Amino acid sequence: MRVATNSGFTCPQVSADLGVGLSTLNKWVQKHQHDDLKSGPHEDVERDNERICKEVRRLREVREVIEKRRSSMQAKAPSHRCKQRLPGNG
Repeated sequence: MRVATNSGFTCPQVSADLGVGLSTLNKWVQKHQHDDLKSGPHEDVERDNERICKEVRRLREVREVIEKRRSSMQAKAPSHRCKQRLPGNG
């Protein structure tokens, strides 16, 4: 039911993908068209979202530290330019 109403796919596509008859799917959609499909317990989703946001912040901080170290190391690294030998010098 949620896939049929929220996925952006047509009812025939959803019925074929899920192996549900088109008429059955249409009856479900009509029966539940006014239901709030997003209501109900969302504690798991909210907890996962909070965990993911914390992880993203931490990974951004780590990336920032790595980028600073990399630029600092590149600034301190000696240049490795090849010296071209001139004729008669060696």
